[in-house]
Amino acid sequence: MQRYAHITGWGMSVPERVLTNAELARTVDTTDEWIVSHTGIRERRVAGPRETTTSLAIEAARAALECADVSPRQIDLIIVATSTPENMFPATACAVQDTLGADHAGAFDLSAACTGFIYAMEMGAALIRSGSLQTVLIIGAETLSRVVNWQDRGTCILFGDGAGAFLLQASETPGGVMSSVLRSDGSGGPSLVLPAAGAGSSPSADSNHNGQNSQISQPLITMDGKEVYRFATRVMATVTREVVAAAGLTMDDIALVVPHQANQRIIDSAARLLNLPKDRFIVNLDRYGNTSAASIPLAICEAVAEGRIRPNDNLVLVGFGGGLTWGASVVQWNVTPRRQEVSNIHRLSRRSVYAFSGMRTAVRRGLRRVETFWNGGPEDENSSSNGNGNGHKP
Repeated sequence: MQRYAHITGWGMSVPERVLTNAELARTVDTTDEWIVSHTGIRERRVAGPRETTTSLAIEAARAALECADVSPRQIDLIIVATSTPENMFPATACAVQDTLGADHAGAFDLSAACTGFIYAMEMGAALIRSGSLQTVLIIGAETLSRVVNWQDRGTCILFGDGAGAFLLQASETPGGVMSSVLRSDGSGGPSLVLPAAGAGSSPSADSNHNGQNSQISQPLITMDGKEVYRFATRVMATVTREVVAAAGLTMDDIALVVPHQANQRIIDSAARLLNLPKDRFIVNLDRYGNTSAASIPLAICEAVAEGRIRPNDNLVLVGFGGGLTWGASVVQWNVTPRRQEVSNIHRLSRRSVYAFSGMRTAVRRGLRRVETFWNGGPEDENSSSNGNGNGHKP
């Protein structure tokens, strides 16, 4: 029996701090008029000291679970698409899994830059269609403000912070994620780069826009804006046509296109090449800027809330980013929002799981310390384990 991967829940989270073009114009050589005319961006959200990639991801995930009225214990896998994790490891997804209390879920991060959410969604959908998993939580989460050079007017005007999440669930009803196309071209990698920590010399800034001084040189985003623009305008329309054909549809069957929110001129170019009116595109970059892997789910969450997406609408989700990577998915949105139907019992159950997860984490960490003390650790506490169990070189 054929299985389909449906989007049954969706949620978003953005920082409280709004950074306007006028504020940026006080610190870099630009104007509100120039930014709007060249990008379409009027403001973006910037994470505060207590807001992180993980905290935004958790809030978006909880909203998605609430929307679907699903317990975190039903989740089989969590994938977080991000270019701005707090650690290379452990994965942001593992922190989300622990905080949610998703006891039965695997978890990992996925790195495909701004295309990451498309990649993650297809991975989750494929696992559901194969019969391996029943419920997958997909999250795109970024705090790009922490890796932006606020003295570089070519990049600091573009990026913002936020998170969006989808809950994918198996169903025998046709629809959901119908087709996907994933592409990459590593020869274009130098066009858009965020070096890893410890990668050697890289550009850095002395402070971010919140005025927090950085004592340690930190890798920051560099971009060849013209090259990325040419690449994006070339692939957006091409991959959209390709994924629609793969779904057995035509462009006339597509109700809305949800593009990666990078630049209004790129979106306008795609509309011209596809011969589609601009109102067939969902756009919210004027208020959030480029939130990388979070941009597509953020746009969809707002469009659903505004009533722009209706049951049985066929959507194209299309993105591009560093790698270079690009991709698209066709989704049949045949789920009616059920937030008003959420059971109070289920809501209380989820909250109890969240509350218990914190106590469970503390208990488990305490037990690990006790077990290590009881069984004895390496004789030399400065030696590192090499897999032979005693912490010493063979």
